[in-house]
Amino acid sequence: MHDFATQDRQVLADLADWMVRRRLEPMAVTPCDPEQLPAVGADGLGIEATWALLRDRILPSGFPTDHPRYLAFVGGAPTAAATIADAALSAAAVYGGSELEAGAVVAVERAAMRWLCDVVGYPDGAHGTFVSGGSLANLSALVAARHGRVATDGRPPHLIVAGASAHSSVRSAAAIMGCEVVWAGSSDHPLDRADLEAVLGTLDRRDVVAVVATAGATNSGAVDRLDEIADLCTDRGVWLHVDAAYGGAAMLSASHRDQFRGIERADSITIDPHKWLFTPFDCAAVLYLNPQLALAAHRQRAAYLDVVNEADGDNPADYAAHLSRRARGVPIWASLIANGTAAYADAVESCLSLASYAVKQIEASDHLEIAAEPHLSVVLFRRVGWTAEQCAAWSTAMRLQGQALVTPTMVGEQTVFRMCFINPLTTTSDIDSVLGYLESHES
Repeated sequence: MHDFATQDRQVLADLADWMVRRRLEPMAVTPCDPEQLPAVGADGLGIEATWALLRDRILPSGFPTDHPRYLAFVGGAPTAAATIADAALSAAAVYGGSELEAGAVVAVERAAMRWLCDVVGYPDGAHGTFVSGGSLANLSALVAARHGRVATDGRPPHLIVAGASAHSSVRSAAAIMGCEVVWAGSSDHPLDRADLEAVLGTLDRRDVVAVVATAGATNSGAVDRLDEIADLCTDRGVWLHVDAAYGGAAMLSASHRDQFRGIERADSITIDPHKWLFTPFDCAAVLYLNPQLALAAHRQRAAYLDVVNEADGDNPADYAAHLSRRARGVPIWASLIANGTAAYADAVESCLSLASYAVKQIEASDHLEIAAEPHLSVVLFRRVGWTAEQCAAWSTAMRLQGQALVTPTMVGEQTVFRMCFINPLTTTSDIDSVLGYLESHES
């Protein structure tokens, strides 16, 4: 079972060919009835039959995030180099928690982390770690923000102040930590100093765990007024965490970089390479301006860990709420080394251009209209006269037909469509096709 037999090697060869073909020709999305799949039993089917099930029935039932017309949520389109490195990482069976066990794997993760720190403008000495997703990154940052502090009642602080457009994971993190979220501002516009001051002015700073600002709201793409918010947090001595899970990649764009002014003053930042930095799921990063604070909060201690902690004072497991971990930074490092950072900037710019093209096509349409001011690579728009039920029915039909994944969302009280462009393989023809399907649909 653990040795690679002849048929295993044959499947590996077919897998490599399939990996290339599915990128050149996006797979058709076909439903799969789970009841039709074989049950787990005492006797196995063999690797060839199992691979055939995966290749032909199970994997095609999902809508892959790197499909050119996957425009819902915030997907991801890994580069070839990142995909290859990710596959090799699984085969290498490397535990990524410590340098004692992972060797140079940890060194290349550090290099990838240093690049991210440079992107956001963090100084030498800033550091962080790669985790499974933005939810864990946000939780880890907030745990670090609260560590060792005492509120007015003698207990740890319990209030997290967040902008109204903050990601749902902030609420989840608060629940896990036993904290309460105090919302500031409105989801209709980016959080600014006045919005935040109206809330912080009513609170004792000792009760506040952190302020959470957003650099690229998931629903709208909007970037909060980070410079103003950083000023206020500095004045009041409050930890500032910036969730740039989606939008942080736009800092590679010369035309959009200025929107993020002030992010380099945040105490912690979340950014997800598996979104707009072309890395396979799952890979997020949490960055700390002062990593020693995170180390104090997160390093686990036990007799069986003493040898690890003594061997190296800078282990990836020590900067977030995890111990066992995959060396998630390796694929992005491999892709950066293979392609160069200039290619990354070009790819991000191409996605921003696609969003601009979509806006122009919608504005020129008789049946479509922009629903909110576009931000970064998110476009919110509506089909004139449609109800929420019609929007949902069209979205479902497009998904089941394998044409596109475009889902409804809410802007205020209205149901609208949302497209997010983070795949450089998407073309203007893809946009024309999606909008054409929508304009021609009658019900």
